[in-house]
Amino acid sequence: MSVESKMTRRAFVFAGGLWGASMLAACGGSAEEPAAVEPETEEAETEQTAEPEATPEQGSEPTGEASPTNVLVAFYSRADENYADGGREWLEVGHTKVMAGYIAEALGADTYEIVPVEPYPEGYDECCDIAAQEQQDDARPAIAGELPDVTPYDVVFIGCPIWWGAEPMVVRTFVEGVSLAGKTIVPFTTHGGSGLGSVLGNLQAMIPDATFLEAHAVAGTAVDGSRDEVVSWVTGLQLV
Repeated sequence: MSVESKMTRRAFVFAGGLWGASMLAACGGSAEEPAAVEPETEEAETEQTAEPEATPEQGSEPTGEASPTNVLVAFYSRADENYADGGREWLEVGHTKVMAGYIAEALGADTYEIVPVEPYPEGYDECCDIAAQEQQDDARPAIAGELPDVTPYDVVFIGCPIWWGAEPMVVRTFVEGVSLAGKTIVPFTTHGGSGLGSVLGNLQAMIPDATFLEAHAVAGTAVDGSRDEVVSWVTGLQLV
């Protein structure tokens, strides 16, 4: 059975996260169960250009020194062609990367960008197809460079767009590749209408020995104006 026969690209979009609101900001869906997901794509939901000072630099190494609160913001984000309010737009910076920048700036935290060895296609439709196939195959795409040493960090934010109602599979590669047991985990997503999708439940299942704090989701197309909202959420968390 072809991928398209199982899930339409429109469903991918409202599923929320390749990026209309966070493929390309939003390949993900609007429900916890991928099968019930409606169309959308951050990353395959749309992602928008961020203010330069609010976006961490791409790379496989954590930036800067460990923050006073020992916080790491780890995220996957996709730019390129995204779904946006029924159309398409080309992003220089992915929605999730913009949101990660707000969090890191507010907390003085380090950042780690999850970068796949094999980049996802620049085209929205092609990326949707790959994302759907990876979910179907339960794939673990390889990550470029070395994974970070998370030992110094007490709190790890994990961010991603919603793709077909869930996290991109490369995020699972990251989670399974580092030791997060005993850490405090804070999920965040960008999306095209699916909110957190199934990300929170999936991460809790993968890291059963971690403590989870309140997760937060922002629509990809609203990310550029969400700094105050994100900072209010972050500063209200009990991180110590």
